Amino acid sequence: MPSKNSSPIKSIRQANRVYGLAPSTLALAISGALIADLAMAAEEPIVLDKLDVEETITPDTNPYAVPGSSYLAEKLSDPRRTRSLAETPQTITVLTASEIADTGRSDLREILDAQPGITLGTGENGNAFGDRYVIRGHEARSDMFVDGLRDPGMAIRESFAVEQVEISKGPSSSFAGRGTTGGAVNSATKRASTEYDFAKISAGVGTDSHARGTLDINQVIDYDTAVRANILLSQEDVPDRSPADRERKGAAFSVTHMPTDKLEITADYYHFEGDDKPDLGTYIDRTTGIPVENIPVYLQNEDFLSSKVDTATVRVGYEITPKTRLVNLTRYGTTDNGYLLTGASGSTAYTTEADANNDVNSFPSIGLSTHQGWQEVESFANQLNILSNQEIGGMNHELVFGVEYSDQSVLNGVYDRTTNGATNCYTAGRRGVGASHCLTDANGNSVSDINSLLQREYSKGDYDTDWNVKTLSFSVMDTVDLNDKWTAFGGLRYDYYDYKTIAGTTTYADKDGFLNGHLGASFKINDKANVYASYSTATNINGGESDVGTSCGYGGICVAGDDPDLGTPEKTDSWELGTKWRFNDDKLLATAALFRITKNDVMESPSGDSYSTLGSLNTGQNQVDGIEVGLAGNLTTKLSAQVGFTVMDAEVTKSITPENVGKTLANFADKSASLHLRYQATPKFAFGGTATYESVRYAGQPDSAAGNYAVPSYTVLDAFASYQVNRDMALRMNVGNLLNEDYYLAAYRSGSFTYIGDRRNVQLTMDYSF
Repeated sequence: MPSKNSSPIKSIRQANRVYGLAPSTLALAISGALIADLAMAAEEPIVLDKLDVEETITPDTNPYAVPGSSYLAEKLSDPRRTRSLAETPQTITVLTASEIADTGRSDLREILDAQPGITLGTGENGNAFGDRYVIRGHEARSDMFVDGLRDPGMAIRESFAVEQVEISKGPSSSFAGRGTTGGAVNSATKRASTEYDFAKISAGVGTDSHARGTLDINQVIDYDTAVRANILLSQEDVPDRSPADRERKGAAFSVTHMPTDKLEITADYYHFEGDDKPDLGTYIDRTTGIPVENIPVYLQNEDFLSSKVDTATVRVGYEITPKTRLVNLTRYGTTDNGYLLTGASGSTAYTTEADANNDVNSFPSIGLSTHQGWQEVESFANQLNILSNQEIGGMNHELVFGVEYSDQSVLNGVYDRTTNGATNCYTAGRRGVGASHCLTDANGNSVSDINSLLQREYSKGDYDTDWNVKTLSFSVMDTVDLNDKWTAFGGLRYDYYDYKTIAGTTTYADKDGFLNGHLGASFKINDKANVYASYSTATNINGGESDVGTSCGYGGICVAGDDPDLGTPEKTDSWELGTKWRFNDDKLLATAALFRITKNDVMESPSGDSYSTLGSLNTGQNQVDGIEVGLAGNLTTKLSAQVGFTVMDAEVTKSITPENVGKTLANFADKSASLHLRYQATPKFAFGGTATYESVRYAGQPDSAAGNYAVPSYTVLDAFASYQVNRDMALRMNVGNLLNEDYYLAAYRSGSFTYIGDRRNVQLTMDYSF
């Protein structure tokens, strides 16, 4: 029985936090406490309303999700987003942990590639260290965030410690700072909670030597303190491309403590190691324009791609007054990336050097090439936000004041290497005739020992580029209800940056500032629907991409001759007209938006020579128009969905190269769609699947005119089924690429490195709670 001076509900909440009661137990306890208290106050019978318990709520349920609708997020993890997702005036796709698990996808790369409006790109020299994305036609590889702080470095990213993935479409520099031309991706991490004790282990096996295990444990120490641990071990061959493989190891630890009712401190540590032997795929035949099929797996025994990430974050929340709170995040992190990879492309080969010099007795073959580099990233960031609800002029204002400081340093270098394998052909290239390694001989037969042709030895060399940027930012945002129907919103952010890159013996430096913002209004049609219009801007600084040095066409430093002036930053503005509707007791959200993104003062390279620093500054302009529709949540009590469809049109409107004007953008799909469905056939059995579509994409440099080589369109179907064995155990089977389609994800501008999508694969996963 609660004491006379305590609230029964407060008492039950305290008991729940201490003892970790299940929701159904908590609901019964609350009901019992209410009955007891009310019975003491009156002798007449008490009639209680029917109590509905959501069966889908579990202790480890996403805290941002809508109860009873595991595919729909109620809110975003960023506290600066003061309204619910349904009331946020921007196209934002949120992928919850439940949906990600049902898809069977785990790497952020494959999760994002399945989303409409997002395509994959290839990096300079065949690889940009790790993940690379293009959102609404624009480079986004540096626009990756974790819990609202920029996550620098081109690392492999995994989802084992992720609560939900939030994809903001359109310029977002008032929230995120530099970059974010086409959008930004934020991963919300799993944090310790004082609400429940729980533990869940997932173990999976499958085809292609797939083995994956994760552990998620949350332990309540006392009313004010809890700890959480997430562990990952994973290994698999690339489907149908062995000995190419992927290996993942990770650990994430979180502890939260509330010294007082007003102060909460959470500390997180994240460690991840990705060790892959990647397959750079096939190449596009320059005569037919079609990717070459059935190319053998040519990766060499010494090939590797590795990422090692260590980050520590401290999050402090303090309630200054009932209407004002402070949120501060501090993070320090390091990332080490490296790769030594083998590429393949169609070649005209010769048996002898004399034949090559005389261009006689040639035969078609596939030549091998080496692509490699390393990167060391060190970063520090501190973000302070003050959120306050204040009545000004008779209207309630949701104010956000922010200050952010970041210091990011990146060393890039290459490996010293020697190739010891005997050459077996001669080819002619830009540097003349030379001995080479070919996959087929003059008779068209595959050579032997295909994975040990090069026999390279390597060691880490000195760095050749030292990239640094320090940024101090100030921001203010406001959301105000003008009346019962109209809401106005807006924000400004000023970023002062100190940029310096040392490339070889040359130092490039720039100190300046830029202002970005967003502004708009929304109209409430009724309690379930609204329509909004917004305007937002973004800014990219010259040399803003840390992994490419002076490769102008890839976001590296672009200068005019010997002029040290880095020119004007690229400016982007965007208009969006959208609407959001809630259905099915707020468990289903439908969205639609028309948008236009215009990028001005684009850095260009004369004649497409991205390898030269002799760039022509600020001569380009491009524009993307489109429409995007989405649907997320429960269509019925048994059918859940996450649906998206995007139709876009991109055009280069200005260029130093006249023939580029009017072309579409590289790495751009004008149509893309994703359909993910889950049907709960019985209380224990569910099944569903995913259909992903991308139209034709042309190879080329990011943010520039499309090249001559096209990556074909594709449609891929995945399927899954799950069975709840008992209260604690569930089984799930995932079948990727159900119809075993041949499809391709992206291609380098020359048609080389045409990435091959995974062939059919099957995994069986057991989830066990204890």
